Amino acid sequence: MAQALLRWEDATILDRALLTDGQGRPIRQSGPTSSRDWDEVQAFCRKVYMPYRVRPGAPRLLPAATMRMAQIGRITLTRFSYGVPIHLDRFDPEAGNILVLNTLRGALRHQQDGTRTATTRAGDSFVVDCSRTDYWLDGDRDHLQLNLTIPHDAMAEIAMRWLGFVPDDRLWTRRLAFGGNGSRWQALLAYVVHALEASGRVRGAAPMARHLEELVCMDLLQIWAEGAGICLRDGARMAAPRHVREAEEIMTSEALDPPSMAEIAARIGVSVRTLSEGFRRFRGMTPREFLRARRLDGLRAALQGAGPGDSVTSVAADWGYVNLGALAQVYRDRFGETPARTLAAGRVGR
Repeated sequence: MAQALLRWEDATILDRALLTDGQGRPIRQSGPTSSRDWDEVQAFCRKVYMPYRVRPGAPRLLPAATMRMAQIGRITLTRFSYGVPIHLDRFDPEAGNILVLNTLRGALRHQQDGTRTATTRAGDSFVVDCSRTDYWLDGDRDHLQLNLTIPHDAMAEIAMRWLGFVPDDRLWTRRLAFGGNGSRWQALLAYVVHALEASGRVRGAAPMARHLEELVCMDLLQIWAEGAGICLRDGARMAAPRHVREAEEIMTSEALDPPSMAEIAARIGVSVRTLSEGFRRFRGMTPREFLRARRLDGLRAALQGAGPGDSVTSVAADWGYVNLGALAQVYRDRFGETPARTLAAGRVGR
Protein backbone atom coordinates (compact mmCIF):
# COMPACT_ATOMS: atom_id res chain seq x y z
CA MET A 1 0.00 0.00 0.00
CA ALA A 2 2.78 2.43 0.95
CA GLN A 3 4.73 1.59 -2.21
CA ALA A 4 1.64 2.15 -4.36
CA LEU A 5 1.06 5.51 -2.65
CA LEU A 6 4.69 6.49 -3.28
CA ARG A 7 4.35 5.64 -6.96
CA TRP A 8 1.17 7.72 -7.20
CA GLU A 9 2.80 10.68 -5.46
CA ASP A 10 5.89 10.56 -7.71
CA ALA A 11 3.76 10.37 -10.85
CA THR A 12 1.59 13.26 -9.65
CA ILE A 13 4.63 15.46 -8.93
CA LEU A 14 6.16 14.67 -12.33
CA ASP A 15 2.87 15.34 -14.11
CA ARG A 16 3.06 18.94 -12.81
CA ALA A 17 6.82 19.25 -13.33
CA LEU A 18 7.92 22.81 -14.24
CA LEU A 19 4.30 24.00 -14.06
CA THR A 20 3.95 24.54 -10.30
CA ASP A 21 6.26 24.36 -7.31
CA GLY A 22 5.77 22.22 -4.20
CA GLN A 23 3.25 24.71 -2.82
CA GLY A 24 1.17 24.80 -5.99
CA ARG A 25 2.41 28.20 -7.15
CA PRO A 26 2.96 28.67 -10.92
CA ILE A 27 6.64 28.49 -11.88
CA ARG A 28 7.70 31.60 -13.73
CA GLN A 29 9.69 31.42 -16.96
CA SER A 30 11.04 34.13 -19.23
CA GLY A 31 10.23 33.60 -22.89
CA PRO A 32 7.42 31.64 -24.53
CA THR A 33 6.20 28.42 -22.92
CA SER A 34 4.24 27.23 -25.97
CA SER A 35 4.39 27.83 -29.70
CA ARG A 36 2.90 26.91 -33.08
CA ASP A 37 5.89 28.27 -35.01
CA TRP A 38 8.56 25.80 -36.17
CA ASP A 39 11.36 28.38 -36.11
CA GLU A 40 10.53 29.42 -32.54
CA VAL A 41 10.32 25.80 -31.39
CA GLN A 42 13.62 24.89 -33.04
CA ALA A 43 15.36 27.90 -31.53
CA PHE A 44 14.27 26.64 -28.10
CA CYS A 45 15.48 23.12 -28.88
CA ARG A 46 18.88 24.30 -30.10
CA LYS A 47 19.25 26.22 -26.85
CA VAL A 48 18.26 23.47 -24.42
CA TYR A 49 19.34 20.35 -26.32
CA MET A 50 21.55 20.80 -29.40
CA PRO A 51 21.13 21.28 -33.15
CA TYR A 52 19.35 18.36 -34.86
CA ARG A 53 16.88 17.70 -37.69
CA VAL A 54 13.15 17.43 -37.06
CA ARG A 55 10.58 16.15 -39.55
CA PRO A 56 6.84 16.32 -38.77
CA GLY A 57 4.65 13.29 -39.39
CA ALA A 58 2.82 14.99 -42.25
CA PRO A 59 3.54 17.91 -44.63
CA ARG A 60 2.52 21.41 -43.50
CA LEU A 61 1.77 20.16 -40.00
CA LEU A 62 2.20 22.94 -37.44
CA PRO A 63 3.52 22.20 -33.94
CA ALA A 64 1.54 22.70 -30.75
CA ALA A 65 4.66 22.74 -28.61
CA THR A 66 5.13 22.88 -24.86
CA MET A 67 8.43 24.57 -23.97
CA ARG A 68 9.42 24.91 -20.33
CA MET A 69 12.88 24.78 -18.79
CA ALA A 70 14.83 25.12 -15.55
CA GLN A 71 18.49 24.86 -14.63
CA ILE A 72 19.82 22.43 -12.00
CA GLY A 73 23.51 23.27 -11.80
CA ARG A 74 24.84 22.39 -15.25
CA ILE A 75 21.84 20.18 -16.04
CA THR A 76 19.07 21.66 -18.17
CA LEU A 77 15.64 20.32 -17.21
CA THR A 78 12.86 20.66 -19.79
CA ARG A 79 9.18 19.90 -20.04
CA PHE A 80 8.71 19.52 -23.77
CA SER A 81 6.51 18.19 -26.53
CA TYR A 82 6.00 19.04 -30.18
CA GLY A 83 2.27 18.30 -29.97
CA VAL A 84 2.44 16.46 -33.31
CA PRO A 85 4.08 13.23 -34.52
CA ILE A 86 7.77 13.81 -35.31
CA HIS A 87 11.01 12.10 -36.36
CA LEU A 88 14.28 13.48 -34.98
CA ASP A 89 17.80 12.64 -36.19
CA ARG A 90 21.21 14.13 -37.01
CA PHE A 91 21.93 15.19 -33.43
CA ASP A 92 25.05 17.37 -33.38
CA PRO A 93 27.92 15.58 -31.57
CA GLU A 94 29.89 18.84 -31.31
CA ALA A 95 27.39 20.12 -28.74
CA GLY A 96 28.85 17.55 -26.33
CA ASN A 97 25.59 16.64 -24.62
CA ILE A 98 23.97 13.60 -23.04
CA LEU A 99 20.16 13.37 -23.31
CA VAL A 100 17.92 11.63 -20.78
CA LEU A 101 14.39 11.48 -22.17
CA ASN A 102 11.80 10.73 -19.48
CA THR A 103 8.34 10.06 -20.90
CA LEU A 104 5.36 11.54 -19.05
CA ARG A 105 2.67 10.83 -21.65
CA GLY A 106 2.41 9.24 -25.05
CA ALA A 107 5.34 7.27 -26.43
CA LEU A 108 8.75 7.61 -28.07
CA ARG A 109 10.50 5.01 -30.22
CA HIS A 110 14.31 5.18 -29.93
CA GLN A 111 17.22 3.86 -31.94
CA GLN A 112 18.92 1.31 -29.70
CA ASP A 113 21.34 -1.32 -31.04
CA GLY A 114 21.73 -2.19 -34.71
CA THR A 115 18.23 -2.75 -36.04
CA ARG A 116 16.61 -2.89 -32.59
CA THR A 117 14.45 -0.10 -31.18
CA ALA A 118 13.09 0.65 -27.71
CA THR A 119 9.74 2.25 -26.93
CA THR A 120 9.29 4.37 -23.82
CA ARG A 121 5.89 5.16 -22.35
CA ALA A 122 4.78 7.00 -19.20
CA GLY A 123 7.33 6.35 -16.44
CA ASP A 124 10.04 5.04 -18.79
CA SER A 125 13.36 6.73 -19.56
CA PHE A 126 16.07 6.55 -22.22
CA VAL A 127 19.68 7.82 -22.11
CA VAL A 128 22.00 8.50 -25.05
CA ASP A 129 25.31 10.36 -25.24
CA CYS A 130 24.92 12.27 -28.50
CA SER A 131 28.58 13.33 -28.32
CA ARG A 132 29.67 9.69 -28.67
CA THR A 133 27.08 7.95 -30.84
CA ASP A 134 24.42 8.68 -33.47
CA TYR A 135 20.75 8.57 -32.58
CA TRP A 136 17.22 8.99 -33.86
CA LEU A 137 13.74 8.88 -32.35
CA ASP A 138 10.08 8.92 -33.34
CA GLY A 139 7.46 10.60 -31.15
CA ASP A 140 3.70 10.11 -31.36
CA ARG A 141 1.22 12.97 -31.26
CA ASP A 142 0.67 12.64 -27.50
CA HIS A 143 4.32 12.52 -26.42
CA LEU A 144 5.29 14.71 -23.45
CA GLN A 145 8.77 14.57 -21.98
CA LEU A 146 10.63 15.66 -18.87
CA ASN A 147 14.12 15.73 -20.37
CA LEU A 148 17.60 16.25 -18.95
CA THR A 149 20.45 17.71 -20.99
CA ILE A 150 23.77 16.95 -19.29
CA PRO A 151 27.12 18.10 -20.71
CA HIS A 152 29.35 15.06 -21.24
CA ASP A 153 32.23 16.96 -19.62
CA ALA A 154 30.18 17.54 -16.47
CA MET A 155 29.34 13.84 -16.23
CA ALA A 156 33.00 12.90 -16.77
CA GLU A 157 34.16 15.36 -14.10
CA ILE A 158 31.71 14.01 -11.53
CA ALA A 159 32.72 10.43 -12.39
CA MET A 160 36.37 11.28 -11.84
CA ARG A 161 35.65 12.99 -8.53
CA TRP A 162 33.53 10.19 -7.06
CA LEU A 163 34.81 7.08 -8.82
CA GLY A 164 38.43 7.99 -9.49
CA PHE A 165 38.17 7.37 -13.23
CA VAL A 166 36.12 8.30 -16.30
CA PRO A 167 34.29 5.37 -17.95
CA ASP A 168 35.28 4.67 -21.53
CA ASP A 169 33.15 4.43 -24.66
CA ARG A 170 31.73 1.06 -23.67
CA LEU A 171 29.44 3.16 -21.49
CA TRP A 172 29.07 6.35 -23.51
CA THR A 173 28.13 4.58 -26.76
CA ARG A 174 25.45 2.45 -25.09
CA ARG A 175 21.89 3.65 -25.73
CA LEU A 176 19.76 2.45 -22.82
CA ALA A 177 16.07 2.28 -21.92
CA PHE A 178 15.46 2.11 -18.15
CA GLY A 179 13.25 3.23 -15.28
CA GLY A 180 9.53 2.55 -15.13
CA ASN A 181 6.74 3.53 -12.76
CA GLY A 182 7.84 3.18 -9.15
CA SER A 183 11.53 3.08 -10.06
CA ARG A 184 14.26 4.75 -8.02
CA TRP A 185 14.98 7.03 -10.99
CA GLN A 186 11.39 8.23 -11.14
CA ALA A 187 11.48 8.98 -7.40
CA LEU A 188 14.70 10.93 -7.87
CA LEU A 189 13.17 13.02 -10.66
CA ALA A 190 10.20 13.78 -8.42
CA TYR A 191 12.62 14.91 -5.69
CA VAL A 192 14.49 17.15 -8.13
CA VAL A 193 11.42 18.92 -9.54
CA HIS A 194 9.98 19.27 -6.01
CA ALA A 195 13.10 21.31 -5.12
CA LEU A 196 12.17 24.04 -7.62
CA GLU A 197 10.54 27.21 -6.33
CA ALA A 198 8.07 29.49 -8.11
CA SER A 199 11.05 31.56 -9.33
CA GLY A 200 12.22 28.56 -11.35
CA ARG A 201 15.32 28.28 -9.18
CA VAL A 202 16.38 25.52 -6.83
CA ARG A 203 15.51 26.03 -3.18
CA GLY A 204 18.83 26.57 -1.36
CA ALA A 205 20.52 28.26 -4.34
CA ALA A 206 23.92 27.15 -5.61
CA PRO A 207 24.91 24.52 -2.99
CA MET A 208 21.58 22.69 -3.33
CA ALA A 209 21.75 22.87 -7.13
CA ARG A 210 25.23 21.35 -7.06
CA HIS A 211 24.02 18.63 -4.68
CA LEU A 212 21.15 17.75 -7.03
CA GLU A 213 23.45 17.82 -10.06
CA GLU A 214 25.83 15.31 -8.47
CA LEU A 215 22.99 13.15 -7.17
CA VAL A 216 21.40 12.92 -10.62
CA CYS A 217 24.69 12.25 -12.42
CA MET A 218 25.88 9.58 -9.99
CA ASP A 219 22.54 7.77 -9.98
CA LEU A 220 22.42 7.91 -13.78
CA LEU A 221 25.99 6.60 -14.03
CA GLN A 222 25.13 3.63 -11.84
CA ILE A 223 21.95 2.79 -13.77
CA TRP A 224 23.71 3.27 -17.11
CA ALA A 225 26.68 1.12 -16.11
CA GLU A 226 24.43 -1.68 -14.84
CA GLY A 227 22.58 -1.64 -18.17
CA ALA A 228 25.87 -1.72 -20.08
CA GLY A 229 27.30 -4.52 -17.95
CA ILE A 230 30.14 -2.36 -16.60
CA CYS A 231 31.39 -2.52 -13.00
CA LEU A 232 32.02 1.01 -11.74
CA ARG A 233 33.70 -0.31 -8.62
CA ASP A 234 36.87 -1.48 -10.28
CA GLY A 235 36.36 -2.12 -14.00
CA ALA A 236 37.84 0.80 -15.92
CA ARG A 237 40.01 1.94 -13.03
CA MET A 238 41.90 -1.35 -12.74
CA ALA A 239 42.21 -1.50 -16.53
CA ALA A 240 44.38 1.62 -16.53
CA PRO A 241 48.09 0.84 -17.08
CA ARG A 242 50.65 1.19 -14.33
CA HIS A 243 52.13 4.45 -15.63
CA VAL A 244 48.71 6.19 -15.50
CA ARG A 245 48.06 5.06 -11.92
CA GLU A 246 51.56 6.01 -10.79
CA ALA A 247 51.23 9.47 -12.38
CA GLU A 248 47.91 9.93 -10.58
CA GLU A 249 49.54 9.08 -7.26
CA ILE A 250 52.34 11.60 -7.86
CA MET A 251 49.97 14.40 -8.89
CA THR A 252 47.63 13.71 -5.98
CA SER A 253 50.32 13.57 -3.29
CA GLU A 254 52.35 16.49 -4.69
CA ALA A 255 49.50 18.74 -5.85
CA LEU A 256 50.66 21.63 -3.65
CA ASP A 257 53.98 21.90 -5.51
CA PRO A 258 53.62 19.61 -8.52
CA PRO A 259 56.47 18.55 -10.80
CA SER A 260 56.23 19.25 -14.52
CA MET A 261 54.70 16.68 -16.86
CA ALA A 262 58.17 15.95 -18.23
CA GLU A 263 59.46 15.27 -14.70
CA ILE A 264 56.50 13.01 -13.91
CA ALA A 265 56.97 11.07 -17.14
CA ALA A 266 60.69 10.64 -16.44
CA ARG A 267 60.06 9.41 -12.89
CA ILE A 268 57.73 6.64 -14.08
CA GLY A 269 59.81 5.78 -17.14
CA VAL A 270 57.58 6.82 -20.05
CA SER A 271 57.44 9.68 -22.54
CA VAL A 272 55.14 12.67 -22.10
CA ARG A 273 53.27 11.54 -25.21
CA THR A 274 52.70 8.05 -23.77
CA LEU A 275 51.51 9.59 -20.51
CA SER A 276 49.08 11.89 -22.32
CA GLU A 277 47.72 9.09 -24.51
CA GLY A 278 47.19 6.88 -21.45
CA PHE A 279 45.18 9.56 -19.66
CA ARG A 280 43.07 10.32 -22.72
CA ARG A 281 42.28 6.66 -23.30
CA PHE A 282 41.68 5.48 -19.74
CA ARG A 283 40.62 8.67 -17.95
CA GLY A 284 38.95 10.68 -20.68
CA MET A 285 41.09 13.75 -19.89
CA THR A 286 44.63 15.07 -20.15
CA PRO A 287 47.19 14.75 -17.31
CA ARG A 288 47.03 18.53 -16.86
CA GLU A 289 43.27 18.40 -16.41
CA PHE A 290 43.69 15.68 -13.79
CA LEU A 291 46.31 17.75 -11.97
CA ARG A 292 44.15 20.87 -12.14
CA ALA A 293 41.29 18.97 -10.48
CA ARG A 294 43.55 17.63 -7.73
CA ARG A 295 44.91 21.13 -7.03
CA LEU A 296 41.39 22.51 -6.73
CA ASP A 297 40.53 19.66 -4.34
CA GLY A 298 43.62 20.55 -2.29
CA LEU A 299 42.75 24.22 -2.23
CA ARG A 300 39.21 23.43 -1.08
CA ALA A 301 40.51 21.25 1.75
CA ALA A 302 42.94 24.02 2.77
CA LEU A 303 40.13 26.59 2.84
CA GLN A 304 37.95 24.29 4.93
CA GLY A 305 40.76 23.88 7.45
CA ALA A 306 42.10 27.46 7.37
CA GLY A 307 43.17 29.16 10.58
CA PRO A 308 41.68 32.35 12.14
CA GLY A 309 44.20 34.65 10.46
CA ASP A 310 43.97 33.07 7.02
CA SER A 311 42.13 34.62 4.08
CA VAL A 312 41.19 33.40 0.62
CA THR A 313 44.09 35.42 -0.75
CA SER A 314 46.66 33.91 1.61
CA VAL A 315 45.44 30.32 1.20
CA ALA A 316 45.24 30.69 -2.59
CA ALA A 317 48.76 32.15 -2.64
CA ASP A 318 50.06 29.11 -0.75
CA TRP A 319 48.68 26.99 -3.59
CA GLY A 320 50.17 29.23 -6.28
CA TYR A 321 46.95 30.96 -7.36
CA VAL A 322 47.45 34.69 -7.97
CA ASN A 323 44.56 35.59 -10.31
CA LEU A 324 41.69 35.45 -7.81
CA GLY A 325 39.09 36.48 -10.38
CA ALA A 326 39.89 33.58 -12.68
CA LEU A 327 40.18 31.23 -9.70
CA ALA A 328 36.75 32.21 -8.38
CA GLN A 329 35.07 31.31 -11.69
CA VAL A 330 36.84 27.94 -12.03
CA TYR A 331 36.19 27.17 -8.36
CA ARG A 332 32.49 28.02 -8.63
CA ASP A 333 32.14 25.85 -11.75
CA ARG A 334 33.70 22.93 -9.89
CA PHE A 335 32.15 23.21 -6.43
CA GLY A 336 29.07 25.39 -6.89
CA GLU A 337 30.24 28.08 -4.46
CA THR A 338 32.94 30.73 -4.12
CA PRO A 339 36.22 30.17 -2.23
CA ALA A 340 35.05 32.76 0.32
CA ARG A 341 31.90 30.75 1.05
CA THR A 342 33.97 27.59 1.55
CA LEU A 343 36.26 29.45 3.96
CA ALA A 344 33.32 30.86 5.93
CA ALA A 345 31.51 27.50 6.08
CA GLY A 346 34.64 25.80 7.38
CA ARG A 347 34.89 28.27 10.25
CA VAL A 348 31.23 27.90 11.16
CA GLY A 349 31.62 24.14 11.31
CA ARG A 350 34.46 24.30 13.85
